[in-house]
Amino acid sequence: MEFTRYGIYFTPRPGAFADAGAAWLGWDIARGHPVGAPEDEITARPRKYGFHGTLKPPFRLAQGQSVEALMSALDQLSQALRPIALDGLTLTQLGSFLALTPVGDTRALAGMAACVVRDLDAFRAPPTDAELARRKQSRLTELQEENLRQWGYPYVMEAFKFHMTLTGPLPRELRGKVMADANAHFGDLPPRPFGVDSLTLVGEGEAGMFHEIHRYTLAGK
Repeated sequence: MEFTRYGIYFTPRPGAFADAGAAWLGWDIARGHPVGAPEDEITARPRKYGFHGTLKPPFRLAQGQSVEALMSALDQLSQALRPIALDGLTLTQLGSFLALTPVGDTRALAGMAACVVRDLDAFRAPPTDAELARRKQSRLTELQEENLRQWGYPYVMEAFKFHMTLTGPLPRELRGKVMADANAHFGDLPPRPFGVDSLTLVGEGEAGMFHEIHRYTLAGK
């Protein structure tokens, strides 16, 4: 399959938690096909990205770079990065949308994400003028503006907050119901402790949906 963009995600390993996330969103990123019966009003916006936490946001390959070189570099990086364990995941309202967010000290996770963004930046093509203009419509802070200029995305480095998005923006009157529905759907499946022991290379297909390309186990000591 040809891909238009690539990203580095955390995705849960195969199992009940990954299946629950795929069914909630309506897209199984690992198998590359629709699942479940999701509510479009709630999940249409995040569905294309699959059930994940972003570490390096989606990017187009820089001129002269190849997928094979990206995979080799990610493999080498994964050999050096150590697995991370946090206390767990909890359902959280972030602004107008819902996500699963980590419980506990997230500094090691933020450091890992910064390393992935920085060490693989040579593979990222600069954002287009249209992409920059679209991002700037979000009323970015000075730090986020600098991240956008340097790294192609506002919410990295010091502005990074790990989250696994479950909805698009929700009207205020729906938030309580959707929170209750999500709690019922996931139950006690969100892991405690929550481990990040692999990185997943993903690609955006021609239809706009993201697919798992390869999972890399973290092997640092």
